[in-house]
Amino acid sequence: MLEFDIPGFGKLTLVHLVLDYNGTIACDGKLLPGVKQALSVLAQKLAIHVLTADTFGSAHSFLAGIPCKVSIIDNQDQEIGKLDYVRKIGAAQTVCIGNGRNDRLMLQAAALGIAVVLEEGAAAPTVMAADIVCTRIVAALDLLRNPLRLTATLRS
Repeated sequence: MLEFDIPGFGKLTLVHLVLDYNGTIACDGKLLPGVKQALSVLAQKLAIHVLTADTFGSAHSFLAGIPCKVSIIDNQDQEIGKLDYVRKIGAAQTVCIGNGRNDRLMLQAAALGIAVVLEEGAAAPTVMAADIVCTRIVAALDLLRNPLRLTATLRS
């Protein structure tokens, strides 16, 4: 569990980290550099969930050895499927990271939503639904490992 008390934003008690796969922690189906190490460290404090349509069929193999739950989301209504998943595990205790249009609702529902803009880009509605926007996934993950960075970005 991670706890933060951010002036003007409020208290966060995070138990779950939910990640989109392709475009967020992977590019063209391949895990991005530094992600495996960052997730392994965060897994000591958060339950990690990866939600994916697994377009390239490689998510399970690239995530092998990382303590996480991988869930394949049906191609129909992915946005609703991801939202339902986050609600089921407890949106109020969840941080979500994504980039695609189908990530918008889960970022909006989560206690903390982080959009990443990588090589694939990010959907404008998803960026608008996020609390924070990052240009590198490892930087987004490091916000959770460095509370003062998170506080500096979100305080008012």
